[in-house]
Amino acid sequence: MESNGKVVHRGLLQTGDLYQYLLNTSVHPREPDSLKKLRTITSTLPRAIMGTSPDVGLLMALLLKLVNPKKTIEIGVFTGYSLLVTALNIPEDGKIIAIDLDRSTYEMGLPVIQKAGVEHKINYVESEALPVLDKLLQDPVNHEAFEFAFVDADKDNYANYHEKLLKLLKPGAIVMYDNTLWGGSVAMDEDSVTENRIGMRKYAIEFNEILAADARVQISHVPAGDGVTICRRL
Repeated sequence: MESNGKVVHRGLLQTGDLYQYLLNTSVHPREPDSLKKLRTITSTLPRAIMGTSPDVGLLMALLLKLVNPKKTIEIGVFTGYSLLVTALNIPEDGKIIAIDLDRSTYEMGLPVIQKAGVEHKINYVESEALPVLDKLLQDPVNHEAFEFAFVDADKDNYANYHEKLLKLLKPGAIVMYDNTLWGGSVAMDEDSVTENRIGMRKYAIEFNEILAADARVQISHVPAGDGVTICRRL
């Protein structure tokens, strides 16, 4: 993600130059103009670091084309970069339930989404995510009905989201969890972790251990962006 015109080194590669090479060679040339525009808008915000990394977005787009889902869920929207990735890559009649507490940031990116012609695919819900997931689960028609999910929200609830999503996702469906390497802090001694990372570090570690031991999913832990774990529901 860019901040004030400068690329913020979000990746876990050896150097910022290597990450920049990845962006320049394989990511930015294939990034649609609408996503470039939304990334630029996001870069002006104080919390720009919360935006989905474009390399993760490219990975998402590939998986979405492979799965070709018509029913998806997104937990954590921010300005909508990952949401727009999904909307651009699902079928014309596909639908996304997008959940976030703060509609104001979503509305910053909404004009770009509208111009891209994909707003009709989005059902935005301004709410905490767990009550929305619980409500979906109350209707049996939603059990094992969704084909893709993306989670980039409060890390201390990832394990709770996982349990509910596994009931909503059909066998073979994909769920992606962002920020699962938490700036590399998961492998650091606690004394070496910066103050802004320490609070959620333990939740990232615990969640990674949960996924590693979960026989209900096939996983791949990818060092893209801030770390993203891809789970295939078995």
